[in-house]
Amino acid sequence: MDHADLKQGKVHDPWSAAALVQPEVVGPAGGGPNPPAGAEPPVLTLRLPASIRVSLVGSFMILLVGALYYGKEILLPIALAFMLTLTLSPVVRYLAKYHVPEIVSALFIVVAVVGGSAAAIYYLSGPVSGWIDGAPQTGRQIRAKIESMRAPVDAAVSATKQVEEITSGNNDPTVQKVVVQQPGLLARAAGGAVSLGSTAGITIVLLFFLLASGRLFYEKLVRILPTLTEKKRAIRIVYAVEEEVSAYLLTISAINAGLGVVIGGVMWALDMPNPILWGAMAAALNFIPYVGALVGVCVVAIVALVSFDAPGVALLPPALYFVCTTVEGQFITPALLGKRLEMNTVAVFLAVAVWGWLWGVLGALMAVPILVSVRVMCDHIESLSSFGEFLGGRIPEEPEPAEGDAQSAPPVIHPPASGAAHASRPLER
Repeated sequence: MDHADLKQGKVHDPWSAAALVQPEVVGPAGGGPNPPAGAEPPVLTLRLPASIRVSLVGSFMILLVGALYYGKEILLPIALAFMLTLTLSPVVRYLAKYHVPEIVSALFIVVAVVGGSAAAIYYLSGPVSGWIDGAPQTGRQIRAKIESMRAPVDAAVSATKQVEEITSGNNDPTVQKVVVQQPGLLARAAGGAVSLGSTAGITIVLLFFLLASGRLFYEKLVRILPTLTEKKRAIRIVYAVEEEVSAYLLTISAINAGLGVVIGGVMWALDMPNPILWGAMAAALNFIPYVGALVGVCVVAIVALVSFDAPGVALLPPALYFVCTTVEGQFITPALLGKRLEMNTVAVFLAVAVWGWLWGVLGALMAVPILVSVRVMCDHIESLSSFGEFLGGRIPEEPEPAEGDAQSAPPVIHPPASGAAHASRPLER
């Protein structure tokens, strides 16, 4: 192949820009050289090869994950505020029907949310601080009860230390070793409190402005999109996401509140200390699917092991906790949410793991609402419908007709309409 021929276009170059980017003109419905009046102008779409598309999508996903991880301090409160806005916007619109100004209803909702959260924290701070103060004594009691199980563990620890000494590389006592000191527990707690306070402050302020703005966000969304089709689709997606997320969060909140009441009553009946604390903990942890229930069972098992002397009695509280969460997760929640909001179990678990790794506990709490939002958007975008189908729950299989019924059933003949009857008369003659 001559280079001059290639420059003159006599030989096709598969790696040229014209070969990689294939233009395609998509015209209005009806086609033809003269489009009908009022039709949208033709759109030039560029089709890239599959390898380039995969590379672009992979690069975008890597950059997106990095941005979410390193931008946690500012992106987390923004996402949390938008999630709360989707949940509480129907309340603002309901009050607007009774001529309540949006800024007044937004202020009332924000004050109610902040006041309720502060009251709950203040009421539960006493039992929590008591458990923190008694943590050393609790640890000693647990060690005393599992003293018989420490012999093999101590042998393994001793063997590990001997392997470390052998493989350390230099046992000369005159050689100085540099050890990087980690921050203490108080320093970590202080840093976490500052970060939590800033996140809560940004979330509350942004939530107020989003609720007070009302339909301003929707109006701006309509104005910035170029075509009428995109405007309609965007509004349809926004309202669908708002409806689905609001229904999901309100239903799950009611279910978790009921679960907290039930578990609190069970712990009270079993004479567990601070049953209200266990009920509140169960309600909060149940917002994290699968992981929350497992953490709750482990914590209740530890406290029951310290509180009761008999092993059989100590195993009863975590067993009943597990039974309550299992009944709630397998029967009550699917029945109340329905098939419309049912999600793929694998997708839910992966979402909790990924968002928990990115944004910690708050990310794990927001994982399922974010997944619901993504699924709703995929259901309204044709190119992403297959991914939305993957995020959905199990589709019930239709019962197949029996072979005998299919063979013996006579064909059903529907009577024709009046026009069809007149049209078929010449054929009958």
